[in-house]
Amino acid sequence: MNDELARLKEVIRDSDNIVFFGGAGVSTESGIPDFRSADGIYNMEYPYPPETILSYSFFMQYTSEFYRFFKAKMLHPDAQPNKAHFALAELERQGKLRAVVTQNVDGLHHKAGSVNVLELHGSCDRYICIRCGMEYTIEAVYATDDVPRCSCGGTIKPDVVLFEEVLDQSVLERSVRAIRKAEVLIVGGTSLNVYPAAGLIQHYYGDMLILINKSATPFDRYANIIIRDAIGETLDAAVSQV
Repeated sequence: MNDELARLKEVIRDSDNIVFFGGAGVSTESGIPDFRSADGIYNMEYPYPPETILSYSFFMQYTSEFYRFFKAKMLHPDAQPNKAHFALAELERQGKLRAVVTQNVDGLHHKAGSVNVLELHGSCDRYICIRCGMEYTIEAVYATDDVPRCSCGGTIKPDVVLFEEVLDQSVLERSVRAIRKAEVLIVGGTSLNVYPAAGLIQHYYGDMLILINKSATPFDRYANIIIRDAIGETLDAAVSQV
């Protein structure tokens, strides 16, 4: 066991007020590509840039094309939680982890058993009619080859934050509150370059910031522990030995 992993294990063992803040790198080990890697969404060729397709105005104007892309590239029905998801769920079960704050929309934290999950960008598991507000599950999307429609005739929209939309204020406030109150903040699988989500780390006032990411981040100089390794193996090793 290397020194940093040993320190991480010790920190986890001694704390019951941990918050985890994660990004796309948490789910790449489940086979879900991130946006900016070599095989990520931003590097795939489409008639429009992904950030255009995944915008609110595009959804409203070209809904059929939006759903064609959304089903092909945003939904991963076969993806399963990995070691990172299960390790975090175990920490919550032990009473050590207070919250998971995630930028991901894949729902894998819930699937792994985590309860207090704050999904900054929403979830691909939830859908809502933009006319009447009726809620739907992902089955409504798979039930049609085109645009899913509500029983009222309205268009069903994924409950995710599209470009041009703002983060849900309630989720954002709860995330800020959890991070602000945390004794230990573990940040993993995120470059911390995408705002406003990355700005949440600035609300951490504790003295144990842990970064688990394969590449450098703008906040490395503030970290107490930096681990440049796979997040699943790292958390699994740290939690299983507590």
